[in-house]
Amino acid sequence: MADINIPTAPAIDGATHLHSGKVRDLYELENGDLLMVASDRISIFDFVLDTTIPDKGEILTRMSLWWFDQLADLVPNHVISTDVPEVVRGRAVRCEKLDMYAVECVARGYLTGSGLLDYRATGEVCGIALPAGLEDGSRLPEPIFTPATKAELGEHDENVSYDAVVATVGAERAAELRDLTLRVYARAEGIARERGIILADTKLEFGARPDGTTVLGDEVLTPDSSRFWPADQWRPGRAQPSYDKQIVRNWALSPESGWDRSSGEAPPPLPPEVVARTRARYLEAYELLTGERW
Repeated sequence: MADINIPTAPAIDGATHLHSGKVRDLYELENGDLLMVASDRISIFDFVLDTTIPDKGEILTRMSLWWFDQLADLVPNHVISTDVPEVVRGRAVRCEKLDMYAVECVARGYLTGSGLLDYRATGEVCGIALPAGLEDGSRLPEPIFTPATKAELGEHDENVSYDAVVATVGAERAAELRDLTLRVYARAEGIARERGIILADTKLEFGARPDGTTVLGDEVLTPDSSRFWPADQWRPGRAQPSYDKQIVRNWALSPESGWDRSSGEAPPPLPPEVVARTRARYLEAYELLTGERW
């Protein structure tokens, strides 16, 4: 397991800290609602870096809120309000407490990342056979549901078959999650395409209300949970330019960083130029997709 080295979550008056992930801190408020705070932390290769990206947490929060609005007729979401403590205003939401399903719901419209690795090894992704001859960045004949396990912090999510989801949540709920995931992807892919952006894949998380209603939670359709590519630069057969932290990954793997990924040590602090370029890329994705100015 990698040493993820997550900083201590800040104390917030009237809120009890419950859990911290790579980017988000979760608290419980006095009335029982949850407070989900997006930090400016950034992670690569299962390491949380010491360097932060200014405004990243607020960008992710605003983008998720915009997408939740676009999807409201498809599936309810966990957001109660943006009335949050002043210290985290703009980067936090007040949300419902849900019984989260133990599965990462991933939709892929294009082949890349772990899906590409699986395809090269077996010709399949999550047990779904795909045509021969596909390359990195190839568009799939139709979007596919490729679930994954929820890994512990510092571990990798592992792609699993649909049968594994059935075994985890039951046949009826598995079918619902697959349907909702693909419907959300279809809606978002169309919206992004209108704005000159390809939504290659996305990861969603769902939970259940006490009455059993399935609700969309966590973040949604941000550069941290999705691959967004400039449509006019899409060229299958290579790694695609993207609106995400690829700038950081590329720098960490370059001779300039001096970092050896196999060493087990965390990557070094990011240079200011890499921080500025990464912030600009997140902002560009936010403004292009939402049509809003920062």
